[in-house]
Amino acid sequence: MLPAYRRALLLLRIPFSVYLMPVFWFALSALREPFSWGRAAAVFLVIHLLAYPASNGYNSWFDRDEGSIGGLERPPQVTRELWHLVVLFDALAVLGALLVSGPFALLMAGYLLVSKAYSYDKIRLKKYPIISTLVVVVFQGAYTFWMTQVAVGATAAEIYAPQNLVLALVSSLFLCGSYPLTQVYQHQEDARRGDQTLSLLLGIRGTFVFAAGGLLLGAAVLGAAYVWRAEPRNLVVFAVATLPVVALFSRWAWQAWNNPAAADFRRTMRMNQVSSLCLSAAFLLMLALRYWMH
Repeated sequence: MLPAYRRALLLLRIPFSVYLMPVFWFALSALREPFSWGRAAAVFLVIHLLAYPASNGYNSWFDRDEGSIGGLERPPQVTRELWHLVVLFDALAVLGALLVSGPFALLMAGYLLVSKAYSYDKIRLKKYPIISTLVVVVFQGAYTFWMTQVAVGATAAEIYAPQNLVLALVSSLFLCGSYPLTQVYQHQEDARRGDQTLSLLLGIRGTFVFAAGGLLLGAAVLGAAYVWRAEPRNLVVFAVATLPVVALFSRWAWQAWNNPAAADFRRTMRMNQVSSLCLSAAFLLMLALRYWMH
């Protein structure tokens, strides 16, 4: 029994969920008013160790992938134990959010319901390239950005300030650029299931062009927002921290442009890892500098 649950636990892809953490740190770095780090830690655990894994597991339950998926090069077979874990993690995510605050629990429930619609076979938003992309970039971007700020106790005035709304938009623009890259190695698997993903629609070269455009637009709007907020230090930190990401993406795009086989699982995961760590480091440094300088 326990070995079966251990195998099913792999399909929750908890380490891969942690690579989604830049939006969390970005949301905190955007707040100018003090917040509780203890509460922020609880929010991080609920989102990244419960909610995201529950969504990953639910997606695997319906996809039943035979090839590589995000965070797992060779996923184990789907069994009923996976469903038990998904239900458990869903319940713990909502309960954990409720222990933080009521509004956080409501927002978390909304996020989980939308993530179900993405994969559920009777709805399966994943089949529609434009709709599924919009859902992901909004809910894993701006929605999670706001949810994090609400959860740590930010005031409505701060959350709905025009400058903060622009930063929320930036989080979705970055997701819009990076999301198709997570699909680029799954074209055959998605086509077999009948899922018309954005990357499949664009093709390999088109995926890299689209990603470059989305990421450049996100960086440009972020730079303008930092100038608007009179935060040139944050602009410098972001520019320096993302140099490895730009270098790795450029090299990978050149390789895939000349050889489509380069758009593979391992290079995709390396891109996810490097971009997540560099962006998270940038936003954490912004937070640290703010406290050191005041």
